Amino acid sequence: MLSLSKHDGDKETEEMSATVLQVRNGPVVEITLDHPKANAIDPATSQALGLAFAEFRDDPELRVAIVTGAGDRFFSAGWDLKSASEGVKQDFGVGGFAGLTEMFDLKKPAIAAVNGMAVGGGFELALAADLIVAAEGVEFFLPEVTIGLIPDAGGVLRLPRRLPRALAAEMLMTGKRLGAAEALSRGLVNQVVPLAGLMAAARALAGRLLAAAPLAVSTVKAVLAATENLSIEEGYRKMRSGGIPEYERLLASEDYKEGPKAFAEKRPPRWKGR
Repeated sequence: MLSLSKHDGDKETEEMSATVLQVRNGPVVEITLDHPKANAIDPATSQALGLAFAEFRDDPELRVAIVTGAGDRFFSAGWDLKSASEGVKQDFGVGGFAGLTEMFDLKKPAIAAVNGMAVGGGFELALAADLIVAAEGVEFFLPEVTIGLIPDAGGVLRLPRRLPRALAAEMLMTGKRLGAAEALSRGLVNQVVPLAGLMAAARALAGRLLAAAPLAVSTVKAVLAATENLSIEEGYRKMRSGGIPEYERLLASEDYKEGPKAFAEKRPPRWKGR
């Protein structure tokens, strides 16, 4: 059950469950997974994450989400195998595992601030975000095959689209670890920063997203999703034929006219999101 626990100026902290904390700071929401010792995700935690991401999705006042883990060792160790081995019903709730991996109707950007090891489903949660900021020294890996599973909460689908196929296949088939520095060099993450500056870097990135027109940002996300498996010619055809509703909405919006007008008048744009 969600309970209000603290107010701090324009910040509002809500406890989504015993393991998920939600802090709203204006149009940014920070969602923290706090499930000692390794931030593993059991069904109840997954459901709480799903509720937090659904609230972000549905609240017109919120524009960017940052998801991170408590502590400095694990972002998340992924699926809680102990609960699975005990026969706990694996109902992950809205948005699928970890609340984000199958939330395909989320039109706003999410940032993963990876504070520690991102293992299995924890890595899949980070992959489901649009942007990743990682602390120095963290590692990303998918060990599922070593226990007879596959990373089917998006890892086997998303990783080959983010890394060269040979490297992705090695990680998927052997559990190979990828350090933060190599993840940056391979384009898997956007920034690598000292742990002490992780949340500041994620918040600064959120600020850059907030400076952009909200409809334009959501349209970029929609176009990427709709065209990533198409040729450039097919992608053009998809956009020009009206096949991407977000793009059509942008073209008809007040913000589409506001940007050029503000530029001509040498003033900051006043985005309305419509």
